[in-house]
Amino acid sequence: MRPIQTSYKTALFTCLFSLSTITQANPVACFNTNMGQFCIELFETQTPITSANFLNYIDSEAYKNGIFHRSVPGFVIQGGGFKIVDGTDEKTLAQVNTFPPITNEFKISNTRGTVAMAKLSGNPNSATSQWFVNLADNSLNLDNQNGGFTVFGRVIFDGMKIFDAIEKLPIVKVNLDGSLTDAPLKDFDGPPALISNFVQIDHVAVTHAAGVFSEGTLSFAVDIGTDEALAVNLRLIEDNPAYVFELDPASIASLPTIPTSIATFSSESGQLHIPSVMINASTVVKNVLMQLSDAKSFQFTLISYE
Repeated sequence: MRPIQTSYKTALFTCLFSLSTITQANPVACFNTNMGQFCIELFETQTPITSANFLNYIDSEAYKNGIFHRSVPGFVIQGGGFKIVDGTDEKTLAQVNTFPPITNEFKISNTRGTVAMAKLSGNPNSATSQWFVNLADNSLNLDNQNGGFTVFGRVIFDGMKIFDAIEKLPIVKVNLDGSLTDAPLKDFDGPPALISNFVQIDHVAVTHAAGVFSEGTLSFAVDIGTDEALAVNLRLIEDNPAYVFELDPASIASLPTIPTSIATFSSESGQLHIPSVMINASTVVKNVLMQLSDAKSFQFTLISYE
């Protein structure tokens, strides 16, 4: 992902609102677990191979009834390797069936709340089904080993509270099937560990929307009409008496591909229309209409939504 110099950013954004269409945000995958719900926004435009791989595993239900098998407090929570299946007499753990390994796409730093692929030591292009959430800023470590660990998404809305809670759970120190030595346990009263003690993913649903609003920021992608797509954030700066958003110049970054679904901006009326915006794990608002209310600082006032 190539950043753009600040002076050039302003000129580009000026061009944006005389030429542009505003395009689809990234897919959002929401996970229901026995610890609560969290959502991951996938960086589909920055990491298309890795995002497609993750979605393939979701579509195949590889993560349904999956568990988080590794917890390293202050570092990562990891899943995607094992799932609970019905055995002959009782539920058991089984390894996730994997697709072929994918090409490493390291571009984005492993900071707190980002989601990255796990892989084999010494092989940058070995990622399959396993992924992890960074509990802290691990960029100095994970950005600089094994070709860099590919960040392909971020936990949005209030989802990090789920991982902070998982981080506090007791950890299995008993070797189960030769693999699970650091699994977090829920409602654990002592050995042996039961299947019911694992942090389990019950269901995964994917939502596509033209924008994502999380933690006071509306994010989307922009096609400025020059064969270059940009990632753009509008920050909420007022919420009374009206909702007012302002461009965050530091957020503007070049994207390698142009997303498909589009929203529109009219340079004549100054109105920005976003077909849909995801605002929490279960709510998507439609036909969001915003008015350019301060052209100098690129402020937009929310007019209406459905």
